[in-house]
Parts: sequence; C-alpha cells; structure tokens
Amino acid sequence: MKAISAMLVAFASLAIASVLVCAQPAQTPQSRTVNGQVLTSPELPAVKLKFDKPFKYVGTQSFVLYDVANAEQHFFVDADENGRVRRLYWVQFEGYLPNNTHSYNYRVNKTVSLGGLDFIADAYARNKRASQSRPGSDGSRALVFLESKGLRMESDEIVFQRLVHLIDEAKRNELMIIYIEDLSALGFTAADLAPDGKAAAKWTEVSQRLLDRALKGMQISKL
Repeated sequence: MKAISAMLVAFASLAIASVLVCAQPAQTPQSRTVNGQVLTSPELPAVKLKFDKPFKYVGTQSFVLYDVANAEQHFFVDADENGRVRRLYWVQFEGYLPNNTHSYNYRVNKTVSLGGLDFIADAYARNKRASQSRPGSDGSRALVFLESKGLRMESDEIVFQRLVHLIDEAKRNELMIIYIEDLSALGFTAADLAPDGKAAAKWTEVSQRLLDRALKGMQISKL
C-alpha cells in the first residue's frame, strides 16, 4: 500500500537465526506457487518471477489489510551462514475488496518496463531505529512473520527500491516488488543521503545503482 516508507523501515528490523529454503513447490491460498527461485502467479497479474540463486524463499502469508484490501506476501532472502540479511526481495500482491471503491494513487517520478509490464519506481534510504511502523500495516505483519523465521538485517541502515505495477485500469489491484539492501555496505548512512546530508549529492547515483541491482537480480515474464 501507499504508506510504504514506514512499513519498509519496520520490515527491515529483521532478526534471523537461519534462512529456510523451500525445497518443494509451496502452494499459497491464492494458488500462486513457488518452486526454488521461481514464483508463478496465474492471475492479477499472470506472471512468472524468477530470482537469482542467492535469494532463498522463506515463505508466504496472506491477510486482509486495514479491512479494505487483500494482501499476499512472498519473501526471497540472501543471507550469510549466520543468518544476517545482506539483501532481499519482498513481493506483494494486493487488491481492494469489492465492498469499497478505493483505488491506488501513486506519485510517478520514474517508470521502468519489466517483462512487458510498466512499473512505478522509487527508492528510499532509512535508519530503522529512527522510524516506527503503523500497527497492523503490511510492514508490521512482514516483520512478525520474518522474525518468526529468525531474520535480521546486517545493520540499522537500509536502502530500498520499490516497484509497483497497477494491474487494471481501475487501479484497484497491484503487484509490488520491494528490493532491500544493507546501506552500511555502501559506506553511507540514511542521514548522509538525506536532502540536507553530507552526501546528498550522491543520492542520484546511489539510487540508480540500487535500481540496476534490483532489476539485475530478477526476471519477470508474462504467462
């Protein structure tokens, strides 16, 4: 959903003891399946997403978000042998319930095309200790789910790329892909890259390279 900034910060405070790898195809309530690094969705939208081998599937969950939308989350994580997360993909299929007339409305500054689908693209840098997540948000739910698997980021400093595809003309269904990295590995803090930070001039370069890595680590194709 649109309140992405706080939700991603909450999600990034992961605590991992070990990364679970899905050895057999995993069936989800919406009939989407995962086999190794490949997630297949038969509808809304009908696509196949394939992630690079370092990203191991750690599970899925589905819920009703804020009593207005169905949400289904999938997580692919790259972590070391001690379970510290270097980077990850969070995939979310979301759609408003038929009992409301809401629609998604994003500010569009940049778009990219993946597998013949158009995605709205934006990026953020955050310190997870400096922000709080809204209770009941998809970020809070993701955090609880992943903590139950034992996940944690390598540091408090994170950077993330959000990609959103609006599925229908009514803008009531979306596919959201969120790529998250440990920012400290790049030698910056979120404060450094803020508009008034000492490395503010570097943000354009940092965010473009982040987008490049996010796109490089996955493939999307229509079914």
